[in-house]
Amino acid sequence: MASLKEKIGYALGDAAAGGITWKIMSIAFPFFFTNVFGLSLGDTAALMLIARMFDVVTDPLMGSIADRTQSRWGTYRPWLILGAVPFGLIFALLFFTPEFGPLGKRVYAYTLYLLMMVLYTAVNVPYGSLLGVMTEDDNEKNEFSSYRMVGAYAMGFITLLSFPYIQKAIGGTPQHQYAVIGAGFGILAAVLTLACGLMVKERLRPKRAEKFSFKQFADLFKNKPWVMLTTIGICTNFFNGFRYAVASYLMEYCLNGDVTVSGFIINYTVLMAFGEVTCMIFGGVSPWFTRKMGSKRKGFTIASAMCLLFSIFFYFIPMDPSYIGLIVALVIITSIGVGLYSPLLWSMYADVADYATEKFGASSTGLIFSSGTMAQKLGGAVSGALISLLLGIAGATMLTDEMGNESIDPASVDEGVKTMIWALFSLFPALFALLMGWLAWIFPLKK
Repeated sequence: MASLKEKIGYALGDAAAGGITWKIMSIAFPFFFTNVFGLSLGDTAALMLIARMFDVVTDPLMGSIADRTQSRWGTYRPWLILGAVPFGLIFALLFFTPEFGPLGKRVYAYTLYLLMMVLYTAVNVPYGSLLGVMTEDDNEKNEFSSYRMVGAYAMGFITLLSFPYIQKAIGGTPQHQYAVIGAGFGILAAVLTLACGLMVKERLRPKRAEKFSFKQFADLFKNKPWVMLTTIGICTNFFNGFRYAVASYLMEYCLNGDVTVSGFIINYTVLMAFGEVTCMIFGGVSPWFTRKMGSKRKGFTIASAMCLLFSIFFYFIPMDPSYIGLIVALVIITSIGVGLYSPLLWSMYADVADYATEKFGASSTGLIFSSGTMAQKLGGAVSGALISLLLGIAGATMLTDEMGNESIDPASVDEGVKTMIWALFSLFPALFALLMGWLAWIFPLKK
């Protein structure tokens, strides 16, 4: 029986990865690269797409390597313990804007971003795989997964809510603000990752396939539950990826900048922070909700249906700051569905890993969970890249200053561009909610 301390320790791992690094990268990077760092829309889109193709190789490879790791700390824990400091350091450097020319900035951004993806993979794939070796009790797996989501969303709420106030307190140029924020959150991410690695325990020994073989990768595609769950995972991350990556543009161009209500600043990070705290609460409710629904499959389907319906409803809200209360309310209600299904996804990955061990005779826990991390990065970054591409197609153009830095030309943001932004926050995510709900309903493992 795992202790409360260990469950909190496990939550700290995703507080660092999901609540700090990935949350900031998802919501702030498209805007940061185009409006602060000085990359064009095309460069930003290309950067994120190239990184995702890179991850298609590195994530499963990392899963296979992690499965074969043997150390005094166990199989998966050493990757968190030894990777914590580099993980936080590279994240901090990503938010630094060097005084280079356009070519030098592109090289810097591409190099650091790809390196960050490698380190994120090296830490987060083993972290997710821990769920398969900390306990064999299915209810306890759900609890660990719930703690994980509460940790991620609680830290995400703190991160996003505090973002504009930290910027204001730091002062100076946007480049200076983001550099200081990156350093501070990088240190915190490193500390939380290290704490997680030291606080959790590996109780189960994986049935290892000691020799590397491409058969393990081939077996994945013979594993129908894995194929379906990986597709579901990609859909969930496209759903969140579109909403988080376009939120900055929605506030800036559709609502004419930050909205202040009774002295309270609502910018794009604060808007999504309302969703984070909702996800935190309902991530904790998810195990109870699943028991009431009778199965993970049914619970996931109902949560997806909520996301579908309220995303469609959002599209019909007028683009007017006076509707900020309704906008916030829709973000909160939609996030109830996200909070309910998020813990289920990782618990279902553990079920798929158990199924794979029974069917193919050797543990591939790291490899199975690597697909969850790959889906996360694929959905988040490709959605960010598509946003840059689609805004360009809709008519958004770039301005270049005397230093060669580029940013979106406000004069090019006409009604067509605004409608595209609004649809990217609502109708595009709704499409993926529909697909993931249907796949969850026909998912073959009936736990």
